[in-house]
Amino acid sequence: MNDTDDESEVRKAPIIAKDVFFIKDERTLKDPVLADKEKPHDDPGSEINDHEFAAKPDGNPCPAEFKLKTKKALLEFRCKVEDSIRGNYLLGELDQKLSPGEKALAAEELREISLWGIPLLPSKAHEGADWVLLKFLKAKDFCVSDAFEMLQKTMIWRKENNIDIILEEDLGSEYGNSMYINGRDREGRPVCYLVYGVFKNKELYKKTFGTEKERIKYLRWRIQVMEKSIKKLNFGEGGVDSVIQITDLNDTPKHVMKELNSVSKKTWTLFQNYYPETIYREIIVNAPFWFYTSQLLFSRFTTHKSEKEFLLARPLKATKTLLKFIAPEHLPVEYGGLKRQNDQDFSPVDKTLEHKIIGNRISTIEIPAKEPGVTLIWDVTVVGWEVSYKEEFIPEDEGSYNILLQNQKRMGDSIRNSFYINEPGKIVITVGNGTFKKKNMFYRSKAAAVPMFIFLK
Repeated sequence: MNDTDDESEVRKAPIIAKDVFFIKDERTLKDPVLADKEKPHDDPGSEINDHEFAAKPDGNPCPAEFKLKTKKALLEFRCKVEDSIRGNYLLGELDQKLSPGEKALAAEELREISLWGIPLLPSKAHEGADWVLLKFLKAKDFCVSDAFEMLQKTMIWRKENNIDIILEEDLGSEYGNSMYINGRDREGRPVCYLVYGVFKNKELYKKTFGTEKERIKYLRWRIQVMEKSIKKLNFGEGGVDSVIQITDLNDTPKHVMKELNSVSKKTWTLFQNYYPETIYREIIVNAPFWFYTSQLLFSRFTTHKSEKEFLLARPLKATKTLLKFIAPEHLPVEYGGLKRQNDQDFSPVDKTLEHKIIGNRISTIEIPAKEPGVTLIWDVTVVGWEVSYKEEFIPEDEGSYNILLQNQKRMGDSIRNSFYINEPGKIVITVGNGTFKKKNMFYRSKAAAVPMFIFLK
């Protein structure tokens, strides 16, 4: 309502659909947003930076025009959110049966409403409020009315499903290996792994998808993991405000795909509707052949806009694809990286070096070992494998013998090895690339002091 409107005029709250997606019963798993026929539109980009938009002869906005459009939309959205909170209609119309005291209490509580830990009332001037509102604006191509409707439905859904306290719920630990957060990408985004191969365990599969109640519980657990991921974000200038999800279909039994598809479709729909612009990329790796024909987890439940968030990497390209987003020291060894669980030798701060191996060539790298009395530890991984691999210690003293540490005809996994240095020399790693394609090798090394009790022994 404008300030010029008659004060006696009754404020009209937007009508909220009664079939909002509540996680209570599978028969009610209907989302009003799905019913809306959204027009496909181009992705405005993952970040709003002026330099990403250039003036074009086809009439597209220049940087200054886009910046003005963004500011105008954000200002209008702020006013609309402020008005809906102070007017007590952000969550829909109040129950007319409430007493004046109860209505006043509801209005007071609404002014403290927050999303992902960020107060939504613009007049509170929280630094993260604009970044949260921008997510809804970008999801709706800066259409303020659509963005407000999306925010409104999101807040109603969260209230009805007690999402704000979901992190306090004990939903069991049996799903732990199927979805977990591990490390960050090159831009600092948390990386969440979804591993469907664990469901080849028939007992776990039956326990997870056997009944309607268990399927709803698993869906709620997926939301809980998303909320944990959001806790790692920073809504502010220069902060990280999105996550990367990696779906691993390795060893996924075909017979479980029907249930997995159903749950995944519901989950992705939830994330699209109530966590806008929060998933930067969804990368699917290790998909079996039959997956490419069915595309159960990909094209059947994606909109035109969300398709740009998906990336399908074939098994032979999985490591190469993941390394574009995740540094080797942050990528787990099972995906061709160097990160190991409970690693006592290396940490993500130990940066890796890259070495390119030309096709049909033998290449070597040397790790100096000038100081005796230490143990030298190194990590090596080659993208695409299919190389021969040899390690040896070559002492500086020509009278000493070279020591062969390892010799493999075909390298097929990330390698970690160590060697106690009792005289100056070097570790020489020789890699033979018998293919015509260039390969990338990543490696790191460090010297660890040997505890005194080893010498006493």
